[in-house]
Amino acid sequence: MREKRLNQADLALWRAFTAEIRPLFGHQRPPAPPAPAAPAPEPPAQLAIAPAPKKPARPLPPPEIRVGEVPGGLDRKRWQALRRGDMRAERTLDLHGRRVAEAHLVFRAFLHRAAAEGVRTVTVVTGKGPQPEGGILQRELPHWLNDPDMRPLVLGAAHPHPTNSGAVNLLLRRRRTNTPTRR
Repeated sequence: MREKRLNQADLALWRAFTAEIRPLFGHQRPPAPPAPAAPAPEPPAQLAIAPAPKKPARPLPPPEIRVGEVPGGLDRKRWQALRRGDMRAERTLDLHGRRVAEAHLVFRAFLHRAAAEGVRTVTVVTGKGPQPEGGILQRELPHWLNDPDMRPLVLGAAHPHPTNSGAVNLLLRRRRTNTPTRR
């Protein structure tokens, strides 16, 4: 196993941080580590070597979903309808009374199934939980929405009413079809 070592900047920061600290009775301050050897000089270039081919760029992941914040790529009219609860949910999932692990599995299966079936709007009821901090399911839902396999499914999330923090309306992304378009 390779030993981890701090770089010079980290060592300098650590020495500055511990300079004012007195060691415990009967103990001494450890000696400063020796400075690393100077890096070897680069050999002179003899032949021009063609650069390695670049890997194709990975597509950027979708931006993080935050409940109640306008997501990019969503028009104002649709966002207002989602936020006000004017968009009727095609499916509803009630997670009341479930433990976190079970609720997470049920939520994932529900969202994947809804997306596969082309559903656009769903409501997830977590419950409000004990106030003022809210319930565990209510606190975990934003993390679940931003899981790498869930994030591409969701376009936006909002509470259907300012006083109802125990439910979240989700607008799912349209399902991409691989059929060619006519021109």
